Amino acid sequence: MHSSDGGSGGSDGSPPEPSVLDAILENARNRRRLGRQLSTAGERIKTDDLVDVVRHGPLLEALLDEPLDRRGIEDRLGVSKATSHRFTRWLDERGLGERTDRRFRLTGLGEVVAEEVLRFEANVRTARRLTPLLDAICDDHDEFVVEPFADATVTVAESEDPYRPVERFVELVRGSETFRGFNTTHMAPLVLGEFHRHVFDETETEIIYRPEIAEKLFETYPGRAREAIERGHLRLRTRGELPYGLAIFDDRVGIGGYDGTTGLMEVFVDTDAPIARQWAERVYASVREDSVSLDAEA
Repeated sequence: MHSSDGGSGGSDGSPPEPSVLDAILENARNRRRLGRQLSTAGERIKTDDLVDVVRHGPLLEALLDEPLDRRGIEDRLGVSKATSHRFTRWLDERGLGERTDRRFRLTGLGEVVAEEVLRFEANVRTARRLTPLLDAICDDHDEFVVEPFADATVTVAESEDPYRPVERFVELVRGSETFRGFNTTHMAPLVLGEFHRHVFDETETEIIYRPEIAEKLFETYPGRAREAIERGHLRLRTRGELPYGLAIFDDRVGIGGYDGTTGLMEVFVDTDAPIARQWAERVYASVREDSVSLDAEA
């Protein structure tokens, strides 16, 4: 059924209700148990029936927008009269549609099925776009959900331009007054002076690193790192294990995937979607709670 929030926030651009994100996260936690749950719940839907529903996705989507008569279905989908008759008969036989005043509209069941078909398509499309990231964080993406990143910018390293993801990341740091994040390795190569200049001097920063990564930062920039911490401009924390790279800017959030051998960023995915920010804030708070401050030690 149509929901009031639709998972995309209010009309004024406000963040979505927490229940939307909670539902997404709960589904992510349960997804690998769904097969067993369905098997114990009763008879499974036949694969052919599921395929049939997906095949009729354009029809369901058209009627989800508005009721249509047969001529409207033919024009909207570019099908023949015989095909439109077959479509409407299919809707009626499965209880997905009904005819009222010569127009066909979805039933309550039909609306739910139509929205789930669209959700399935959107998630498959998003997963395909995020393939470089999913491959890079494959051991840890049980904690990662794709839905908030449906419209994300995906920047992938290429053989002729291996630093494209790093450049995108630094561009976002440069345009943000605040920055929080955690990472399995250095956020950017230690030799990249521009990034560290922003971290030490310009951007209010909090970073969670593994202990050995933080130690390397102090070895490379001993004076500047300590001065930034003393001024309260930079806050460093450590945690033994981290799942991937997460970055939270003023207006966007991003995820980084790294090459396990070279340590270089292979892909960076970023978005300004409110629900993605809500997800990132929640993940960051959870990781931060289990980290240790280095400010006093530094």
